[in-house]
Amino acid sequence: MSTIAEFSIPVAEFALHDTLERRPDMVFEVDRVVAHETTRVVPFVRATYGEFEGLTGILEDDTSVAEVELLADVEGERFYRMVWSDHAQIIGYMVAELGATIQEATASDDEWHLRVFFPERRGLSAANEYARENEFTLDVTRIYGVDELEEARHNLSEGQYEALTAGVERGYYDIPREINAQELADELGISHQALSERFRRATKNLVTNALLVDEEREDEGG
Repeated sequence: MSTIAEFSIPVAEFALHDTLERRPDMVFEVDRVVAHETTRVVPFVRATYGEFEGLTGILEDDTSVAEVELLADVEGERFYRMVWSDHAQIIGYMVAELGATIQEATASDDEWHLRVFFPERRGLSAANEYARENEFTLDVTRIYGVDELEEARHNLSEGQYEALTAGVERGYYDIPREINAQELADELGISHQALSERFRRATKNLVTNALLVDEEREDEGG
């Protein structure tokens, strides 16, 4: 049976550790990943928030990055093609050896958060075993089958849910606001940039997976 798993990996054990150490406010989001072999991982990465000046040079100096190419530079974000070295070998193993697909991967606040599709359930067990043997800390937070995918698509990640509910409960959405974004971020123990990213992704997920889906159903119904 096919399986989808959500888990986190400490940045220190994975990719872009050096870059995030020098630019801790940056948020990196992987659009897609290609793995030609276990130790050669080619992700297309979007960088948002933080200081962009000199970022390409910092990435070039990162020990987890073998190659980096700036593909686009627009207001508020940069888009890169990278080649990750052995630091990201667990992702190479999942993609190249287990046939997995990286559906989502975001780095912020010293952690990578990933959602991975495994064609077979045993793939997740193999990934966990590989993580133990190679000293990766793989913290699995959610597992569900493909038959639950439609329902899961409408759900928010744990971090997005926490941010939205805390915002409502603490008066962030009230007029006037009872708490500002920085204060809310401090209460959640995350950076202002990470909170903004969670709000952005949560809003996109809600609109895409609820409102737009409903519109499509209405169109299909005539």
